Order: sequence, then structure tokens, then C-alpha cells
Amino acid sequence: MFSKTCEYGIKATLFIAKKAQMEERVSLSDIATAINSPVAFTAKILQLLVKADILDSIKGPRGGFEIDKDRLSSITLKQIVLAIDGDQLFSGCALGLTACDDSKPCPLHDKFVIIRDALNDTLENSNLLDVALELNKGLTVLKR
Repeated sequence: MFSKTCEYGIKATLFIAKKAQMEERVSLSDIATAINSPVAFTAKILQLLVKADILDSIKGPRGGFEIDKDRLSSITLKQIVLAIDGDQLFSGCALGLTACDDSKPCPLHDKFVIIRDALNDTLENSNLLDVALELNKGLTVLKR
């Protein structure tokens, strides 16, 4: 459903969000290790998230990545998806066709619109604080 880049972006942001609850800044290498991703690839993803104003990047020996604890409830999973994958998931054709819309639907259009709208609502209504709190319960983990 999401690109591999987006999956890693979500995992990285959730890892940082968990640390933000303890007001901790996280290094690039710690993030890459936590989400089982190559450091250079993780760095590129984190740059996209900083550019989208989802994460803060602090340079220097005590630098790293962080999210202000007070912002966790206002950042949604949809914002992360948009920052990394754009809006194609929310507006594109299920079959990848360029001329698919309500007036000229592809064979899957009507069914996919329902799924797409439900996914949009889910991601729009899932904020980092709520998801990180669920992760803190230990019922799931970020690594595979």
C-alpha cells in the first residue's frame, strides 16, 4: 500500500515520537538501527520529514532528530504519507491509469474510492501521540 520509503518514514517518525514523550533527541544511527534501515537511506527520508516540518533536525555533537512533545497530537500519519509519497494514494487510480475519475472510471474505480476514502480518514484521524502510546504498550514493534 505504501512505498517502502514511506513505511520506513512512518516507522522512523513513530520511533522519534516515542522518544519525544521522554523529551529525548535521537541520532540518525539510532533511528536507522531501530527501524532496521540503512543509515544513508534513513537520512534521505528524515530530510523529507524535516522539510515537511514534521521533524526537527538539530546539528552538532548533541544533535539529532526530535519532535516537540506538544506537537505529537497535531501531526497525523497522513502528513507523513503526503511528505514522502505525495497525494497519489489519495487521488490516483487503483490501476495506475492516468485518465481515471468519476466521469471516466476504470473498472475498479467505484470500489477503490471507498477503500481510498476509508484509508484517508484513518490516516487523517491517527496522530503520532495516539499511535506512539499504543506502541508503548508493547503489543507491536517497529522492527521486522
